[in-house]
This record gives sequence, structure tokens and C-alpha cells, in this order.
Amino acid sequence: MNAAGAPLLQCRNLSKYFGALAAVKDLSFDVAEGEILGIGGPNGAGKTTLFEMISGLSPASEGEILFEGRDVARLAPERICHEGILRTFQLNAGFDSLTVAETVFASAQFGAANRLWPGLRLDKRSRETAADVLALVGLTDVGAALTETLPILERKLLMIASAMAAAPKLLLMDEPAGGLTPREIDHVIEVVENVRRRGVTIVLIEHVMRFLTRLSSRVMIMHHGEKLYEGAPEGLASDARVVDVYLGAGASSRLKAQFDGKAQP
Repeated sequence: MNAAGAPLLQCRNLSKYFGALAAVKDLSFDVAEGEILGIGGPNGAGKTTLFEMISGLSPASEGEILFEGRDVARLAPERICHEGILRTFQLNAGFDSLTVAETVFASAQFGAANRLWPGLRLDKRSRETAADVLALVGLTDVGAALTETLPILERKLLMIASAMAAAPKLLLMDEPAGGLTPREIDHVIEVVENVRRRGVTIVLIEHVMRFLTRLSSRVMIMHHGEKLYEGAPEGLASDARVVDVYLGAGASSRLKAQFDGKAQP
């Protein structure tokens, strides 16, 4: 458990180098328990690389990642998962040869803890957890469908369900609204809000500004691996650097209109 009042996640002076290239450079930020931090920025800004470091898939070159006060920066991905940090991916990852229900069963059975004796059958708790999270995201009716047959929305929802089945304390979501229609985006917004209501802290990467600003209590914009902006979503449209390198004048005007209640971006 983290100390009372301490951030759930603390990233301190994080850097990731690929040869001489700094994909992320000396980045520091905190995430409070229960909040949703939204991360935006141009392609190549280092956003997904940041998630790779936090989840252990590509360890940091320098810096600390403190989760509940403990440095997890050098732990293996499965250890980080068992600590309570789960993620979804920009690409719609899944076990294509398994059904939707089987995919979530596997996460419920193995995602929350290491099992030395996995057994030959799924336990009752895993089945109950799987049923619960399938209902949470709206996939109960397609539980018997093969993952490879799912359309893009349902594949994204399956990633969320699989992460939730492993009992996350912190959920990292990489472009959950990418490639979706406005109506589908609204459904994912509702799902993410329901996840937050269950006490899960969320960090999400997104280019769809309506999604990002609707859900986030705080926003961080990255550029060339560094922090360009950190603050309230309402401040994005008035920050000259954000407008110059990311939003542009048109998107900035639409975003201002959104917060003025005049239009949706």
C-alpha cells in the first residue's frame, strides 16, 4: 500500500535511449490514486514508449518508476502485472484462436498472481471474475465468438475486459478510441467511466480530443520525449506551445468551443 496521500505512481527522471536517440528524456510526473491522467502529443512524441517502460516491456534507460512507493522500473513484465499495473495496446492484441470468454478466463486465472500449480480447470473465482468483466464492457453476448472474428470495437473492449480480469490498481490504455466511430467512442467513454468507478486509476493515451478531455482530470502533452504541458484539460487550447506543435488553430478553436459549451470537437 502507498502511504496516505502519496501518489499511486511516481515517475522520476525517466529516459529511454535507442542508441543516441532519446525517445523519452528526463520525464517526471505523478498519478494520484483514483484519477484519470490523459496523455496526448504528436506521433513519435514518446507516449507509447513511456507505457512500455511502466509496464516493463522495454525497461527505462534511466530513472525511477515508483508504484505504491516501490521502484518497479527493473521488474519483469509479469511481475509488474502481478503488482497491479495492467495495460491495453494500440494494436488490437488478443488470442485469436481462443473465444472471447476463454481469453478473459486466462487473464483472470493467471493475471493477478503467479500460479505454481495452475491445475487443469479454471477455478470458480476466475469464472465469476470473467463473467463480471464481460458484463462490464458489454461482451457477455459474444463470449462464445472466436477473438479473430471480432470487429475493432469489440477487440478493444476485450482488451479492457482482459485487463480488468487481472484486478488492476493502475490501468494503462493506449489509444482506446483510435479507429472508432463517434457512437463507438461514446460506448468506450462509458466503459472507462465505469472502470474508474470501480476504483481503478487510469492513464490513457489518445489523439481523439473529445475522448481525452471528456475523461481526463488532468492532461499531459508530450513532444520529442519531453513534457510540453501538464494541467487541466481546459488549459490546452490557450497554451501557445500546445497549439503550435500539436493542436493547430482549427482544433484549438473547436476545443475552446467544447469547453464553452457551444460545440463538440
